[in-house]
Amino acid sequence: QVQLVESGGGLVQAGGSLRLSCAPAGRMTYFNVMGWYRQAPGKQRQLVADITSSGRTNYGDSVKGRFTISRDNAKNTMYLQMSSLKPEDTAVYYCMISGVLGGQFADHWGQGTQVTVSS
Repeated sequence: QVQLVESGGGLVQAGGSLRLSCAPAGRMTYFNVMGWYRQAPGKQRQLVADITSSGRTNYGDSVKGRFTISRDNAKNTMYLQMSSLKPEDTAVYYCMISGVLGGQFADHWGQGTQVTVSS
């Protein structure tokens, strides 16, 4: 089972910044899209941002202008730079890669990393 390794979550004050990272533990030979999702307690998982293999990005309305998704092909790593954080950004953040990892084509998910924004 291929794992996605996430890092960078934590506790930050409102107005602060955090950067999340996500990289596959196994070999990734192809991907369609990779992205970040979040789920707050009692709410459905929602898209935060995603980026296609051609580099096109897409953001959820609530994070536009504050979050930036990027990827480093050389390091096989995806990032989510979060700025001007608000308490309502508090959630578990999951990375997702849709592609071929470890020889398996699927939507692969990370284990999630907690982001808590205090007011």
